[in-house]
Amino acid sequence: MTDVMVLQIAQNALLVALKVSAPILGLSLLAGLLVSIFQAATQIQETSLTFIPKILAMAGALIAFGPWMLQTVLTFSRQLLIDLPRYVH
Repeated sequence: MTDVMVLQIAQNALLVALKVSAPILGLSLLAGLLVSIFQAATQIQETSLTFIPKILAMAGALIAFGPWMLQTVLTFSRQLLIDLPRYVH
């Protein structure tokens, strides 16, 4: 296994991690932004108000994007295991 192979595997793993986490992080960010705008407009400064919409957005993202996320990770893992004999020699 060469240094190039190790770096390529690490790069692919990071790209898959970014791709898989993007929907959850994006929707959580959007929910936080909307709550912040609402709090600024109404001057309500309740700390628990920020957590509930984020949790609901993350749960919705997992429900909506969960099958795609699982398929992406499984495809990466499957390809890694298929290429394993090439890496060992």
